[in-house]
Amino acid sequence: MPRLVMKFGGTSVANVERIRNVAAHVAREVAAGYEVAVVVSAMSGKTNELVAWVKGADAFYAETEYDAVVASGEQVTSGLLAVALNKIGIKARSWQGWQIPLHTSDAHGSARIEGIDPKNLDAGFKRGEVAVIAGFQGVHAETGRIATLGRGGSDTSAVAVAAAIGAERCDIYTDVDGVYTTDPRVVPKARRMERVTFEEMLEMASLGAKVLQVRSVELAMIHRVPTTVRSSFDPPDAARPGTLICDEDQIVEQQTITGIAFAKDEAQITLRAVKDSPGIAAAIFGPLADANINVDMIIQTVSGDQSTTDMTFTVPAADYERARAILDAQRETISFGQIEGATDVVKVSAIGVGMRSHAGVAAKAFRALAEKGINIRAITTSEIKFSVLIDAAYTELAVRTLHSLYGLDKA
Repeated sequence: MPRLVMKFGGTSVANVERIRNVAAHVAREVAAGYEVAVVVSAMSGKTNELVAWVKGADAFYAETEYDAVVASGEQVTSGLLAVALNKIGIKARSWQGWQIPLHTSDAHGSARIEGIDPKNLDAGFKRGEVAVIAGFQGVHAETGRIATLGRGGSDTSAVAVAAAIGAERCDIYTDVDGVYTTDPRVVPKARRMERVTFEEMLEMASLGAKVLQVRSVELAMIHRVPTTVRSSFDPPDAARPGTLICDEDQIVEQQTITGIAFAKDEAQITLRAVKDSPGIAAAIFGPLADANINVDMIIQTVSGDQSTTDMTFTVPAADYERARAILDAQRETISFGQIEGATDVVKVSAIGVGMRSHAGVAAKAFRALAEKGINIRAITTSEIKFSVLIDAAYTELAVRTLHSLYGLDKA
């Protein structure tokens, strides 16, 4: 029998009524002839509550015990869904990460999946059971301790399970009915895409689209797991197909630009009058890397006499103050004149594998933004995307301009 993994997020399992609705979605796929594994998140808001309890007990908590507490949210959901499935005559049992086992690194709170042994799940399928798996968690093989995968980790759990059991596909159920060309709240004419490539979805997820967690898309791309984004709020007997994330060769007609993403959690830092000498970039970005601060856009402008340079780059807004403090502490080593920064900036990106075979795609955007009076602070490009850093006040105008420019408004 073909196998299918279904993943349901927090809003999809927010209460017992919603869990019964999930059970009906699962029943539909069982009736269609699939062996089904279901991966569930904690009920909406429950993880935040558990985190608050841990911090309330001790602000300097042990990360191992933090994981032991927060992993319980998914345990509750998996048990409740197994109960709901058995209630409607579908044989099911719940599985915790350590029972499968799903092995992880020991980076508690942000562990990475190192492997899954599917033999226990295989045995359950042979017994005719639906496997209801607590997402977001696994176990470190050496210590035997529960380890969690970080926010959005249930998506990653689902794709990893799909790869391990050889599933036909992995369906991610959420509160939207697919992947859109951009945020419909910003552009009402945004359209749901029928298909999008792994590479495009990876760029969208990393550049601000909140539909899927980045690591889950990476896993899907590496293991070639077809992944569908669907809505759990559709009636179980009339569920729409959603958006399929797949290989490029499965998309017959590809647009130049597939989607527009934007990220508001960016900050800009500029170092003025930096001594222009070998090793200066390493002196600036080395300490930031050591502090696990991700640097994105980088622009270097050398002075007329080539003795000094200005260095501008972006960091996550959450790391802005920490990055400035690290650079201030390195002022003598780096030898810069002054440090400037801004947090009222946004990164707007256009993504599309069609950029590989079309010239002038970005230049067209730069002209359109200039005509709207939008100043570009920084630019970064790759083979299938370009990003511009602009003032946050122009976010909606920029997104709408690019969305129309590349014909994404058209049905």
